[in-house]
Amino acid sequence: MGLTIYGTARSRTARVLWMAKELGLAFEHVPLAMGDAALKQPPFLKVNPAGRVPAIDDDGFVMAESLAINLYLARKYGDRASPSLAPASLEEEAKVWQWSSWAMTDLEGPMNHIHLHRNLFPPEKRDPKVAESAEAQVQRPLTMLNSILADSAYLLGERFTVADLNAASVLSASRLSAISMAPFPHITDWAKRCHERPAAVAVQAMREAGF
Repeated sequence: MGLTIYGTARSRTARVLWMAKELGLAFEHVPLAMGDAALKQPPFLKVNPAGRVPAIDDDGFVMAESLAINLYLARKYGDRASPSLAPASLEEEAKVWQWSSWAMTDLEGPMNHIHLHRNLFPPEKRDPKVAESAEAQVQRPLTMLNSILADSAYLLGERFTVADLNAASVLSASRLSAISMAPFPHITDWAKRCHERPAAVAVQAMREAGF
């Protein structure tokens, strides 16, 4: 059966596609979009009962939630990349969990609000106060991240891992473009290194093509 990835590259599925391409995995891509009626039909609900993308079916093992999927793929296939994207020790694995959880809890929500109200929503639906409040909310976590990246190229040191992929996917180029990054030069450099990786560029091309 192999690996099947459900979801369009214009959704959080982009994170999973990025990981799969980093690892050189062969996979079937089913580009279901958010709101697609198929998401609420029995075949897909067997894959993800929540009826959302992304989701995967890896030889009968099914799961959802983009960052969790990437942790699974890194643990199972991470050594296919050179250097490995998987944690090399229990301590590194704990740090991978830490950074992935932190990105989801401290950054995902406010960064999404900023992006929606400055980039995505039509002008009449944008609320500047929502964007300003969200930008104020992310100043502290971004300051902390900037200080970490001042001392190392990547979150676990000098090699790119799933921790960087997960965090950088939350801090996507489009989301970062919606705020002033002048106070955070180390984040800017790190994000550029992450988003210019060939696998990330390939997924961006998929996104632009509508897949």
